[in-house]
Amino acid sequence: MNVLVVGQGGREHAIVRSLKKSPKIHTVYCAPGNGGIEQDAVCLPIKESNFEELADAAKKNDIDLTFVGPENPLFDGIVDFFQEKGLDIVGPNRLAAQIEGSKAFAKDLMKKYNIPTGDYQVFDDKEAAITYVVEKGAPIVVKADGLAAGKGVIVAQEVEEAIDAINSIMGDKVFGEAGNKVVIEEFLQGEELTVLAFVDGTTVLPMEPAQDHKPVFDGDKGPNTGGMGSYSPVPHMPLELLEEVKNTILQQTVEAMNQEGYPFSGILYAGLIITKEGPKVIEFNARFGDPETQVVLPRLKTDLVDVLQAIHQHTLNEIQLEWDHKAAVCVIMASKGYPGSYEKGLPIEIKDLPEEIEVFIAGAKKEAQRLVTSGGRVLGVTALGSNIKEAQEKAYEGVKQINFEGAHYRTDIADKAMK
Repeated sequence: MNVLVVGQGGREHAIVRSLKKSPKIHTVYCAPGNGGIEQDAVCLPIKESNFEELADAAKKNDIDLTFVGPENPLFDGIVDFFQEKGLDIVGPNRLAAQIEGSKAFAKDLMKKYNIPTGDYQVFDDKEAAITYVVEKGAPIVVKADGLAAGKGVIVAQEVEEAIDAINSIMGDKVFGEAGNKVVIEEFLQGEELTVLAFVDGTTVLPMEPAQDHKPVFDGDKGPNTGGMGSYSPVPHMPLELLEEVKNTILQQTVEAMNQEGYPFSGILYAGLIITKEGPKVIEFNARFGDPETQVVLPRLKTDLVDVLQAIHQHTLNEIQLEWDHKAAVCVIMASKGYPGSYEKGLPIEIKDLPEEIEVFIAGAKKEAQRLVTSGGRVLGVTALGSNIKEAQEKAYEGVKQINFEGAHYRTDIADKAMK
């Protein structure tokens, strides 16, 4: 069969690689893809937002199934558009994608259906939000309501920092319309982790947990990014806790969405924090996480094509997921200056790498037959090992084999797993 992956990042590269392993695959297409993805898929130069051209390409190339990687096309209704054209596609429709597209929607849903999360208030008035923060004190969390590429969350340790965040989001509109409203949340203490799940509207199949590293510098210092690295499994996430997450959070959320008339189908991402009272939701996403995908999918032994077909056909209850016992660690190599401004067009040199190390290309393109930087997060180096320590060592060995001017990466990815 032919499959089309919509997207152009490291996450999509990992999805493409996973699909390629299936004996059922004839050709994997990716739109628009990038300079690294084109080594593993036929890349189509079509923007993620151009639904008409994507649908035409799906028909022209006899695509049997389309899978959507990033959030924006989902929130803008690509699934609805493809379905209207009679094309098979996996992902939540526009209304279901609200669970990520509006943090206020997600928090209100959790409150209504008693899904564990922190206290919060939603504001569309800047002064009212500032007054609330002054009353509550710090630490406190300020979030842009809409999509902000993983950067719209500020954990403010001081009241002044929270006020600056509100002014930046609502006043300066650093995230555009995503900052028309803010969600002010209680600061929760505990260990953060991610549980992704395959969902077909009713059945929920959790994947192996992963832990992301959002801040740009070692020791979780500096501004938040799209993610500087990840690892899986998570040693401090026992099986009984995963079962609790499935029952009290994931399954309950899917049932709540059905109750509201927004059935969810696709990938549900639960960003969690393990508090003294148990697991609570920090955020939901309506798609695979990046860079969590780069450590979860390399460990998936079940044919991803079978899983995606089961989601589409609502037969996920017939699937049993199998996982590689090995651990995976992914280290993101970013452009100097990221998540602020950075230079583009710098040549990337990748030396020969051992078999258990994979490089997933994100912000890079081909120029005159060579790979050059084109984004903030340039690539991810993922390694498998018999345990987290071995996988970490291999990943950093891989990082040493890759070079571009000013390359920045954290040196402590997965250290938490070994403490």
